[in-house]
Amino acid sequence: MTALPQPGSWVDIRYRRLGRAAETYRQFVLESGPAGIVTFQSHTSIQSPACVDGATILEPGSPVIWFTFPRAWHDIGLFHRTDGTFTGVYANILTPVEFVGEGAWATTDLCLDVWVPPGGRARLLDEAELDEAEAAALVDRRLAGRARAEAAALLGGHRAGRWPPGLVGEWSLERAQANPESASPRATSPRRSR
Repeated sequence: MTALPQPGSWVDIRYRRLGRAAETYRQFVLESGPAGIVTFQSHTSIQSPACVDGATILEPGSPVIWFTFPRAWHDIGLFHRTDGTFTGVYANILTPVEFVGEGAWATTDLCLDVWVPPGGRARLLDEAELDEAEAAALVDRRLAGRARAEAAALLGGHRAGRWPPGLVGEWSLERAQANPESASPRATSPRRSR
């Protein structure tokens, strides 16, 4: 594995979605260590709001703090609205991030997501999307099963009070924004959520 990125650096993430062209997203590294890597997007580039049950969880231009865990089958985002209001914890189920070079990562999104609103219960999103990808042979049965097992583990971990990990609770938007370099125009093309 390539060395972990240094705080204060930038990483470009090649993010593949099943059946779609890969996109590259740039994020600012806030913290990096064996427990996880914390990156920041000061402004998401989504074109329309992301909603769960009719509630907006992410808006165009809102900030996200991301947590990447070496060898894990998911990452975690702390979602906010453009006014800075925290909306919840969002986990993408994905292949473990490949550290392909200095400042370069790659991963494949496996459709499923876990959403936890503030003070609420964790819930699974996008099951139908994974079912469709599997039916279209965009993902094999083994990999789809691995994605479902990861999502189930996160849901069970949340019910038992073991997930998300402590690192996630150590970060707030105010703390992430305290580094003026994190809002640099270099942070282009941030990752989109569904």
